[in-house]
Amino acid sequence: MRASRAAPRTTRSLARLSDAELLKIRLCDLPVSLSRSPVSRAIARLGRELRGRGINFKPHVWLAEEWFSPDGVPGFAVPFYLTHPRLMRMERAMMGQVEGGNSNWLMRILRHEAGHAIDNAYRLRRQREWREVFGPASLPYPNRYRARPGSRRYVHHLGDWYAQAHPTEDFAETFGVWLQPHSAWRRHYADWPAMHKLTLVQRLMDKLGDQPPVVTRREVVEPLTTNKRTLADHYRRRALQHIHHRRGRIDELLHRVFCVRPRRADAATAMHLLTSERKKLVRHVMRDCGVDRYTACQILRMVVDRARPARLYQRGSRRENLRNLRWMLASITHDFLRTQSPTLPL
Repeated sequence: MRASRAAPRTTRSLARLSDAELLKIRLCDLPVSLSRSPVSRAIARLGRELRGRGINFKPHVWLAEEWFSPDGVPGFAVPFYLTHPRLMRMERAMMGQVEGGNSNWLMRILRHEAGHAIDNAYRLRRQREWREVFGPASLPYPNRYRARPGSRRYVHHLGDWYAQAHPTEDFAETFGVWLQPHSAWRRHYADWPAMHKLTLVQRLMDKLGDQPPVVTRREVVEPLTTNKRTLADHYRRRALQHIHHRRGRIDELLHRVFCVRPRRADAATAMHLLTSERKKLVRHVMRDCGVDRYTACQILRMVVDRARPARLYQRGSRRENLRNLRWMLASITHDFLRTQSPTLPL
């Protein structure tokens, strides 16, 4: 006798699922909808903000694994976990945070993504003024970027100096600042070189007026409805991406603490400092970060693995270098602890 099909899950039943049960569900089978989620109210608010600026354009939005706005598409994807409190709790447990998890953060991201969408809708990046101010959009998109925290050539919107990553991100961040109601950007950025970017956005939006978009197709890229990964598969992939990000972070910090060329004849190598001071560094990590010996040893091992091929040398005195090394290890340890998560099923 054929087994009867299980009754379809409802959004209410999601709240009752354990972590193990939830992780086995395929993304396409999640009983969630953008229109019935709290995100829909934020998207409606974004539409009102655009209309309030006289922009006759509304980006189309769909659910996917993560935030993204595909090149050439006048819309963007919203991550599935924002549609239900249970999914947000899982995201926080797995990743340490929920990107867009409060109303202020959510609106900032939506304004940023709207910047990408309007760029695509009106093909703004093809205009000479846009390219002269923001740079060519054809530049390769970097896996990592080295930010200049003190630079005033870029606005601050989402954090992490994201505008410095790529010309298209620079525009989207600038648009987000410009669009935010009551942001007082003219006063905040009055003495910044970034002001000419904001005034360009103002001119471009004034020129658009109520013109309809040039690109009108409502293409949906990698929607949740066709994604057959389970939540466990999804978070395994995210964990792997985070490992790559963590390695990049360690490399960046190593180059802050050490230098590529020895500045004095007796300068020790990074490897010598890390290995000769290993016991002392492990004790410092345990005391400074409140972790056990095993965790402290694993953190130090990760740093040694990244330092070995780098050929770095002591910067300044040995005492100063060891103090900076302690700071680096504490920073890496806190980042590691922030992203601890439930065990994924095999």
